[in-house]
Amino acid sequence: MLEGVMLFLFLAVMVQFFTGVLASGFIVVVSAIDLITHRKMAPLDLLLSCLATSRIILQMCVFLVQLSLLYLVKYSLFVDNITFVLFINELNLWLATWLGVFYCAKIATIPHPFFLWLKMRISRLVPWLILGSVFCSTITAIIHSRETTTIPKQTFTSFFSKNATQFGQINATLLSVFILGLTLPLLIFIVAILLLISSLCNHSWQMKTMVGARESNRYSIISAMLSILLFLFLYFSHYMIVVLMSTQGFQFGRASFQVGMLVFGICLSLHSIVLILGNPKLKQNAKMFIVHCKCCHCEKAWIISRAVPATHHSATKT
Repeated sequence: MLEGVMLFLFLAVMVQFFTGVLASGFIVVVSAIDLITHRKMAPLDLLLSCLATSRIILQMCVFLVQLSLLYLVKYSLFVDNITFVLFINELNLWLATWLGVFYCAKIATIPHPFFLWLKMRISRLVPWLILGSVFCSTITAIIHSRETTTIPKQTFTSFFSKNATQFGQINATLLSVFILGLTLPLLIFIVAILLLISSLCNHSWQMKTMVGARESNRYSIISAMLSILLFLFLYFSHYMIVVLMSTQGFQFGRASFQVGMLVFGICLSLHSIVLILGNPKLKQNAKMFIVHCKCCHCEKAWIISRAVPATHHSATKT
């Protein structure tokens, strides 16, 4: 029974990992091809490629932890590099936050001077926002490495220890510093997403009352709202799981931690897929890639089917 559960968890971990890496890698490849073709990269593509790259690295870190829980690698590899994991996790949250702000600035219509200023300059601000995210994440990681290293080490060591019920006491002030670095991008993200949803709702209501408004436009708005709500749900789930882990919320041993890490990895993978489906260019390239794979498979099957009768005929003739 235990071997069956371990096998199921291993397969779930592998599917979650490769799905997330392939989806994020697809975003990076498409952006790289555009950069090579046009010798420049659009601000949105730059932001998406940076987010996808950080997500691939974070997926690898999660995969390492999951293998540790399955006793396939030593957990000390993760604990010893916890500062880097904190850096890449916070960078991922900041980049996802700025992606939400970018969509809000480009799509929403809010008659406010600051919003109009942001709408006109958001594209030029994208490189600075990315650099600012790297800077903030680096500063936070340095603070953690010097003063709050005991928070992640105590937490993760206790999860992997044989006696998972014995937890060290974590200083509340140090834990507050740790969570603050995660909460600030969350608040910015929530404000941007709520403003975007409010704007889309107002636009949908105006189209509903407008004579001759196309139903397809309303459906596209509803589809966009659903994608945004899913984006918000995955982002908040990412935040909550990290907070629960840092505050030792999963205090019932390895099983709860295993489930938390699995859900965390699934959130990362699903969000990369949502980004592809919500971006027209990425979605179109994904369709072309799938069609190309199907054509290659059909061509290979046709060649094999032609080769088999020929081989059978020559063997019969002999």
